[in-house]
Amino acid sequence: MGAQANVAPVIIKRKKVVGGGHHGGAWKVAYADFVTAMMAFFMLMWLLNATTEQQRKGIADYFSPTIPINRISGGGNGSFGGDSIFSEETLPRNGTGATSPGEPRDAKSNSADGDGDGGAADEVFKEVDAMLMGRGGETMVMENELRHIVTRITDEGLVIELFDLDSIPLFEDRSDEPTQLLRDLATIIAQTTKAVTNGIAIGGHVRADPLVLNHSPVWELSAARATKMRLLLGDVGIAPRRVQRVTGHADREPVTTDRMDRRNNRLEIVLLREDR
Repeated sequence: MGAQANVAPVIIKRKKVVGGGHHGGAWKVAYADFVTAMMAFFMLMWLLNATTEQQRKGIADYFSPTIPINRISGGGNGSFGGDSIFSEETLPRNGTGATSPGEPRDAKSNSADGDGDGGAADEVFKEVDAMLMGRGGETMVMENELRHIVTRITDEGLVIELFDLDSIPLFEDRSDEPTQLLRDLATIIAQTTKAVTNGIAIGGHVRADPLVLNHSPVWELSAARATKMRLLLGDVGIAPRRVQRVTGHADREPVTTDRMDRRNNRLEIVLLREDR
């Protein structure tokens, strides 16, 4: 009995082993990737709904930029062969060469290699268009205002078209009294078109009158609205000598099949090509 009492007791330790160790957080990484992807998806859906076609094109161009490449080395390692973009000989093909950085340009070519004026003018018009439509990202108010503008390049020049939307007109009903919206748009257009010196033509269009009248006012109204736009542009800094033509087109050139559609109430401001 005494010998057994001197025997040391047996102690059993139970260790709790946790499996996986540091690998147990992998699901968190996968979840974070999923949340990031969903956020990007909803942001894409929002952009598609909140932007115009031209703004979406601008966003797409931002993520796929075109980098000018000089075919002949000029001794520099930059995109333009070491020359300044304001040199007279730097970019004659797209019209961006200028005598001084802050001087307005006109849409004509300095090229001597036969590219012609048309291509250079189109490049300048595209720059003006990008400047105009790119202003939509500055404020939500300006973005809403630019919903009233579409642009296109034609044989005549760069056409900036301003038009009515439902319940948001450019003029007070059946008058040439401009709304605040049109005044704001005139300021935006003037600030943008000051970058060039091209002549300007202004055309007024109105929708057809739903009533058959002995004397329809569409001719006088369209001409009066075009004249009012000329005055608005002059008030915000466009030199009067740049305006080459002011025309009233009445309801003769609708843009929709319904001649009485409000969308036919519009103004066209054209930056004319130099040969016009």
